[in-house]
Amino acid sequence: MSTSYNNMNILAVGASRNIGYLASIRLLEKGATVTFLLRDPSRFDEDDKIQSYLRSGKVRLVKGDALKEEDTRRAWNTAGVVNTLLFTVGFSGNPGFSLTKGFLQDPPNLVSACFLNVLCAMPAYAEQPKIIVLSSTGLSPVAHKTLPLPMRLLYNTIEQPHQDKLAMERVIAHGAGWRWGVDGNVEPDASIIGENWQQRPGVPAVGTYDNVLIVRAACQWLTDGKSLADEREKEGKPGYRYSEKELRCYTISRSDVAHFIVTSLGRWDEVKGKAINVGY
Repeated sequence: MSTSYNNMNILAVGASRNIGYLASIRLLEKGATVTFLLRDPSRFDEDDKIQSYLRSGKVRLVKGDALKEEDTRRAWNTAGVVNTLLFTVGFSGNPGFSLTKGFLQDPPNLVSACFLNVLCAMPAYAEQPKIIVLSSTGLSPVAHKTLPLPMRLLYNTIEQPHQDKLAMERVIAHGAGWRWGVDGNVEPDASIIGENWQQRPGVPAVGTYDNVLIVRAACQWLTDGKSLADEREKEGKPGYRYSEKELRCYTISRSDVAHFIVTSLGRWDEVKGKAINVGY
């Protein structure tokens, strides 16, 4: 059965560039409507594609910061009845560096704080929206061991951002009712996830929200290359690998992660309620 993207109403957070942006463009090209929450909407002033969709009403721009819950609530309200949340906030910008702790993002809980704000501000829809979040491969102790040695060494320098992504995954596991700790993960530090986060208004009760997909991209070496999937699908060949099992790989293009995200919406029953690793 073919998928109708024309009826998809997407709220995109963290999509001003990179994977979130590329996925949003793909969705717009297929007919979806996308509302962007942006700290600086002028970023799209010279973007001809976005401006075209803005004029047609297929794009809405909301000025705001996902670190502020009231801004995320305004984004939900502006978007209307959302059926898909695309959350791709990640480690970016100009991080600090410590000889003992490696790269440091500011704030240290950027991803998990933004995600909790977006989640807690979500209206009480009659039907649960799909939630797609971008994470990374190799985060858990078990997954870390599957990485090639050079990548394991690299990961030691970005431990703080990865702890933040794990905190986001912990929130998802809570809502979806997944067991936590099977991969050696421990509870996130309160300095990252906050005290008593489970009791925060808007956080779903355990096991009440499984309409979610975690995309664990091989973020160790993301490239800006073309989508291999686009090039190879004419030949009936896959452009990348994806699996719930750990993949021994360390690279993929941002375009192919975006391809996986968008095509996942076309096979949602296959991927929902899962965390899937994607890489070459």
